[in-house]
Amino acid sequence: MASEQTHIICFGNALHGDDGFGPTVYTHLGETPLPPGVRLFCADTAGLGALACFEDCTTAIVVDALRGFGPPGSLHSLAAGELEGSDDAASANIHGAGVASLLRLLPVALPTPPRVRVIGVEIATLSPFQPGLSAAVAARLPEALAHIRRLLA
Repeated sequence: MASEQTHIICFGNALHGDDGFGPTVYTHLGETPLPPGVRLFCADTAGLGALACFEDCTTAIVVDALRGFGPPGSLHSLAAGELEGSDDAASANIHGAGVASLLRLLPVALPTPPRVRVIGVEIATLSPFQPGLSAAVAARLPEALAHIRRLLA
């Protein structure tokens, strides 16, 4: 029997304000050892190339900035299906086709798709070529990191 493998896949662009939430989580998680069987990925955008991040795992924790799920700075832990019906370009995230579209492809692209949990923070600002998280999003970073670590326990 294959052992459980978990992939943490962080999406976003650190040069675009709150869209840098995923890369910031990636940086913080990479500073301390992760449990055995856990791999950390910085996927940048939710293009087809990111499908490889979902291979060979039983569970995937997707980390991304969200739009359309609550007030700025609100932390969300969603099942993959909860992104369904959202307008990827304007609501679920800000990466072109979006994470929701990518997650819909998993059953077609992978022989055994992983269980997926999405951890995201509602963005306050999207500022192209302006690095740094807004105060509302930065304030939720410790809670998001703690939540991810609980999911890994």
